[in-house]
Amino acid sequence: MINRKNIYVALTIFFAVLFYVWDNYSVEDLNFSTEKVNTGTSNFLPTTTTGQIIHHNYYSLSYAEKFEQAEWVAYDLSKGHLSNSNFDRPYFIKDRKVSSKSAHYKNYSNSGYDKGHLCPAGDRKFSKSAHDETFLTSNISPQKHDFNSGIWNRLEQKTRYWANKYKKLYVVTGGILTSDLKTIGSEKVAVPNYFYKIILDYHEPEIKAIAFIIPHKETNKALYKFVTSIDNIEEKTGIDFFSEMEDSLENKLEKSTSYSNWNFR
Repeated sequence: MINRKNIYVALTIFFAVLFYVWDNYSVEDLNFSTEKVNTGTSNFLPTTTTGQIIHHNYYSLSYAEKFEQAEWVAYDLSKGHLSNSNFDRPYFIKDRKVSSKSAHYKNYSNSGYDKGHLCPAGDRKFSKSAHDETFLTSNISPQKHDFNSGIWNRLEQKTRYWANKYKKLYVVTGGILTSDLKTIGSEKVAVPNYFYKIILDYHEPEIKAIAFIIPHKETNKALYKFVTSIDNIEEKTGIDFFSEMEDSLENKLEKSTSYSNWNFR
């Protein structure tokens, strides 16, 4: 005769193990495509202040364990990457390539903050594997909803507009991480007061760059109001963004605050 109590115990253990495996699933074991995208990041990777650079198939990042998020995420965005495909949103999972372990998504629960993508899922809709790879917790930062869905979303859309217009861009983005920031969750995920984005159009005949620092709050101001120099972002973050670039070109691009050669429609 079957002992119902033993069946109940066995099922409880089975589902507990199943939940544990799912909750701690290694990104290397995910069914991501092994296809590699020529991201261009090998030529333009920023320096790291943390010593922990992670390369994924479709973007790279420098993880800051102290703040439980990336200090920068870098990726190539070309016209060919743009797509109207709609994929189901997967669950956020921890990034097992981060040696110190990236923060758990549960830190965001009931925090009042969105899981704000740094490399947007909307920039990686050319394949399901590329889209789903943006749902690693190393690729998110706490963002107020009105900021995330407002001006930050407008900047992401503008970046895609420029990728379509200028064919191929290189993008670096992140929060400005300082020691006095508010934190959320048991792992104390820092909430940046400012976010930055740097966009490089590195094709002849006109190589150009534009940079933004945007306060972490709702605003209806025009995007060009937040244009700044790359030098200013480097001063605030301690990161050297284009250290591998030829010096005279690097200096020219990084000191500029001009946006006249970018199309703000």
